[in-house]
Amino acid sequence: MEILSLLSGLRFVDTLFPSGGYAFSSGLEAAVQGGAVKDSAQLARYVEDLLGGGMSRREAVAACVASRAGTTGNQAVAVAVAVDRELDGMKLGRDGRLASRQMGRQVMKIAAEQLDGKVVLRSYLTAMEREKAPGHLPVCLGLTLGACGWKGEEAVAAYLYQTAAGFVSAAMRLLPIGQREGQSLIEGWLPLIYRISREVTPVPLSSWSPVQDIYGMRHGCLEWKLFRS
Repeated sequence: MEILSLLSGLRFVDTLFPSGGYAFSSGLEAAVQGGAVKDSAQLARYVEDLLGGGMSRREAVAACVASRAGTTGNQAVAVAVAVDRELDGMKLGRDGRLASRQMGRQVMKIAAEQLDGKVVLRSYLTAMEREKAPGHLPVCLGLTLGACGWKGEEAVAAYLYQTAAGFVSAAMRLLPIGQREGQSLIEGWLPLIYRISREVTPVPLSSWSPVQDIYGMRHGCLEWKLFRS
């Protein structure tokens, strides 16, 4: 990857980027309160199941398709819109669906404003504002990274890494897990993220992560909560 392309896209997956991701646990809070995740070993399995069984055939595919659309240019906006809508229909939980939209729209707003020469991003922002596209995070991030010159597998890896880091960040507030243990968890997930990013192909979306989906939907019924999803 060319260095300027790397730097242009890297900030969109950095923890300093104001996507609002710190406010969401992606159902982990409900899983912790429900007793499904009590320690780092259980968290590792929980996230691995989600990455491998759910996101590898859903969000990862959407990010890959969107990234290729971003590389192709403005004429491929319809492709990104189509996968965005498909992903929206597969987001079973309301909280998770709205969280993905909020973070994605924030990415696209800033990307369209600051990457001024990328017409495809401005066109997609317009599609979102006209409610033609939901604006889910993997699609908006993939489209942005593609416009920056990232390949599909690179955009997928970045999205999945960001997701994994988000789970660790949430877990550190929900469980007795420290920073060093959190880094060990991320290290353990890297081979899986690498494999998914290398194997992902633009096929119809599918997913099988029932446990994580159920806890994501239960979050709204919690009596007390730190996170919005």
